[in-house]
Amino acid sequence: MKRIVSTDEAPEAVGAYSQATTNGSLLFTAGQIPLTTDGELLADESITAQTEQALDNLVAVLEEGGASPEDVLKVTVFLGDIDDFEEMNETYAGYFDEEPPARSAVEVANLPKGVGVEVEAIASLE
Repeated sequence: MKRIVSTDEAPEAVGAYSQATTNGSLLFTAGQIPLTTDGELLADESITAQTEQALDNLVAVLEEGGASPEDVLKVTVFLGDIDDFEEMNETYAGYFDEEPPARSAVEVANLPKGVGVEVEAIASLE
């Protein structure tokens, strides 16, 4: 049975989606962008700062759903510019340093609110 996951420790969903959903075995997060819980958008900050905020949001959603970064099986990183990959990767490595999950990183034409990075994950709850 599907359960909706929601936390005040990450920006609230502002559309027809949930921060995350789970069936009790797997947790699927929505894409997290560099938006603070106070509504501050970090679109003009460095990719390092944007990646940090997006991953902080992701970790908050994971924790609310009963998971941690160690439980993440797969991450997808969407970049506005693939040339930002190295800078994003340095920051990302600090969140998933031991036994990192599978990951895809792709350049996309546009991201919500003009940000440079968006991150989503699938985690195991078992």
